[in-house]
Amino acid sequence: MKKAMISQPMRNKTEEEITTTRKRAIERLVNLGYEVVDTYFGNEWLNKQDKKEIANLSLYFLAKSLKEMAKCDAVYFCRDWEQARGCRLEEQAALEYGLETIYE
Repeated sequence: MKKAMISQPMRNKTEEEITTTRKRAIERLVNLGYEVVDTYFGNEWLNKQDKKEIANLSLYFLAKSLKEMAKCDAVYFCRDWEQARGCRLEEQAALEYGLETIYE
């Protein structure tokens, strides 16, 4: 089964907005025949040592997403992805490395 990850804007979004958007994206990907690779990492995921060592949390989570992207055949870009720096970088990586791109 092919795998896909979700790229979505999260800055200034509530937990409810993020999860509602993700549920819609997951449903679409499953209907398209993809297994979804989870790339939603919360701050609670970090341990105390990590928090002390990380100078740029956004960059840290982007790196984690790119690591998961390496497992994928496709990336699904949620509405307004163009407004989010991390999503734009994920799109560039997906295009440069030949992953299928799917846009909401």
